[in-house]
Amino acid sequence: MLEVCSCGVLCPCFVGEDPDGGTCAGLIAFHLERGEIDGVDVSGLTIADIAQIPGNALAGGWRVVVVVDANASDEQRQALLDAFGGELGGPLADLAALVEEVVAVETASITHMVDRADGMIRIDGMVEAEMEPISPQETPTTLRDSAFSTVPGAPAYMGKASRFEVDIPQHGMSWTFEGHNAVQTAWQMEHVE
Repeated sequence: MLEVCSCGVLCPCFVGEDPDGGTCAGLIAFHLERGEIDGVDVSGLTIADIAQIPGNALAGGWRVVVVVDANASDEQRQALLDAFGGELGGPLADLAALVEEVVAVETASITHMVDRADGMIRIDGMVEAEMEPISPQETPTTLRDSAFSTVPGAPAYMGKASRFEVDIPQHGMSWTFEGHNAVQTAWQMEHVE
């Protein structure tokens, strides 16, 4: 899971506070190294929400453009949309409940290469972000057990996006930030009925 946003470093949303400046413009992306959704293999795919958040992230009201990896088949695309849209319940439904408006669902090539908040994400024609970890020592700075954005049992690696650009004016979303918040964490989810 990768988040990049307009808040300063460290983002106050992680501890349940209001975003810097009162609103947030961000990206939350999930890259699935391996896995399946309702028997559909989704290994290697990425799904992302480009979001405008009007206040406290936990209060909802999010306005999002959902972007599904262009490498997904129709069946994989629908499985990703069902899971991350909250249709299958669980923690992803909690996240989806924060969204008030899905402005559009787009398909694009997504390049996602991030490890411990070091790397980049590119969504062709829409998003570019480069980030590096916050490491005052050789050990990356991490956050655990916060109100938002961490995965139980896994550290969230805190970073800084040297560049974060979104350019989708057709959906009212265009911004550029330098030196703002980035966080990355490994996550694992198992849902069995």
